[in-house]
Formats: sequence, C-alpha cells, structure tokens
Amino acid sequence: MIKNGYPTVNVIFYLPNQPDFTIEFVIDTGFTGDLCLPSAAVTLMQLPFLYELPANLANNSWVDIPIHEAVIIWNGQEREVNILATGKRPLLGTGLLNGYELCVEFTEGGLVTIEDL
Repeated sequence: MIKNGYPTVNVIFYLPNQPDFTIEFVIDTGFTGDLCLPSAAVTLMQLPFLYELPANLANNSWVDIPIHEAVIIWNGQEREVNILATGKRPLLGTGLLNGYELCVEFTEGGLVTIEDL
C-alpha cells in the first residue's frame, strides 16, 4: 500500500521461541540489499551478528554497517535474509525482489503487489 507517498509492504519475521510478528517496510529500489532495520530494532530482536560491511556514503566518508541474519516468511516460505542495522526506517531492497515483479499504484492508499516472475 502507498502510505505518505511511499510504497510499503509487510514482512513477517520468525524468531525462535517467539510468536511471528510483522514489520512494515518501505520499498527502496535504490537499495540493493535485502532488508534494513534501525539498530535499536535489531538489538531488540536479538538478531545474530554476521559481519560488518564497509560502506561509502554520499559525502565520500566510510562507515562499517553491521549485518545481521533473520528468518522471514517470503512468498509463503521461510527465507534467511541479511539485515543491515542502520537508518531510521525499515527498508526493503532489490536483493529481496530479485525474481519478482513489483507493481505500484502511485496514489495514496494504492496497491503494491509483488509476484513471482
């Protein structure tokens, strides 16, 4: 659904020994990773740390972004994904959209659909 001008989609997370829960993500076609969550959310979810990824920012400075692992329900199946622990809002990138068709009705409340190719 389009909310405040942004295409959004809900992603279901599976955490061991906890009930599944849903987080709303903004689709960001300029982000080539899977998912991005604020550091506080990653800490709260206790997602396992994998490694740090050096990233070059727009001002040409470098930062290390922590990468964590999560299991989500994607297209009805469990899927392991990398989560970048950075930013202020949950973002869904093109890494997760690979092999799918994204259709967006760019009007407030418009439909956002993701389907297998």
